[in-house]
Amino acid sequence: MNDSLSHSAITGAGGFLGWHLRCRYQHAPGHKVRSVFQRDFESDDSLAQALRPAEVVFHLGGMNRGSDTEVYETNIHLAKQLIAALDHRALPPTILFANSIHSLGDTAFGRSKREASSILADWAKSRGARYVDVILPHLFGEGGRPFYNSGFATFCHQLAKGEEPQIIQDGQLELIHAQRVAAKFLEWALDGTTSGQVRVEGTPMRVSEALARLRALHETYQSGVIPDLSDPLDLEFFNTYRSYLYPEHYPVRMKRHTDARGGLFEAVKSHHGGQAFLSTTHPGVTRGRHYHHHKVERFLVVEGEAEIRIRRLFDDEVKVFRVSGAEPCYIDMPTFHTHEITNVGDRDLLTLFWSHEIFDPARPDTYPEPVILNP
Repeated sequence: MNDSLSHSAITGAGGFLGWHLRCRYQHAPGHKVRSVFQRDFESDDSLAQALRPAEVVFHLGGMNRGSDTEVYETNIHLAKQLIAALDHRALPPTILFANSIHSLGDTAFGRSKREASSILADWAKSRGARYVDVILPHLFGEGGRPFYNSGFATFCHQLAKGEEPQIIQDGQLELIHAQRVAAKFLEWALDGTTSGQVRVEGTPMRVSEALARLRALHETYQSGVIPDLSDPLDLEFFNTYRSYLYPEHYPVRMKRHTDARGGLFEAVKSHHGGQAFLSTTHPGVTRGRHYHHHKVERFLVVEGEAEIRIRRLFDDEVKVFRVSGAEPCYIDMPTFHTHEITNVGDRDLLTLFWSHEIFDPARPDTYPEPVILNP
């Protein structure tokens, strides 16, 4: 098994799974990843130039919404365009194709995925290239487009907006977080031996069960309590749901209780436990500049004045939140968003930080990344 790839390319890099794979690669040592927005290329030659250094091509580009004719023709065209761009290389790359369990059915989308895979497999066989046909179940995760990528994304969006989700058909799902899929793609790319058709297994449940779990997490969180996150699937559901609350939901103002003795507010209420710590930050100093894959992390300024800045990975826009200990409020950091806090006052800043898990130096889930690009 190789420890790293010198070059790889991702078609459909701007899509849901493409974004998650880029996040997975972001701090993988020794990797150089080219994001390829395939439909932007006017010719096979220009696409070939973009793909030339790649040892592995993750073919994630495709269409899953539109008229039957458009969906079918687009997915077939993208497969043919890809092999035309790769056909003149002396050493063909490995191709990993994001296929779908729908390819086992007879919808236009399913037929297009099945036939696209056949096109790619035949080309790989003729060129002696390694080809991996990855059958994927129903994906969910941060960044999914509601009313487009999945019903799960739609449910999260509706709950976050205070709307009532509706189940059109209570079908059977097989759910898996996109980061787990990204990890499998990277594993199979590196092992150098996996080929042919492989199947990614998810967690089976009905649509109604998925919505019930989401609703329970939503109701607990809206009551001011962090839900029990001991089940990894609940943590993935919760982080996905939270991504639809950001940025409009934050900062959340705390209710201060006062009497003749002074005041108090409830900083964190959790069914899960976790770890809390206080830090002081001198005027003008910035902390953070990192992001997390799964950690739930709360920033709460207790004394002083601060600016919290947050940027989604691969985006340029930076959200800025001005917070003060005079009006305590918290922001729960969305996953895959790099963040920092700066003391903008003239005295020390006192901040409470809380995480749903006790810090493990061997698995810190903390990845350095600047918030402000090209300052």
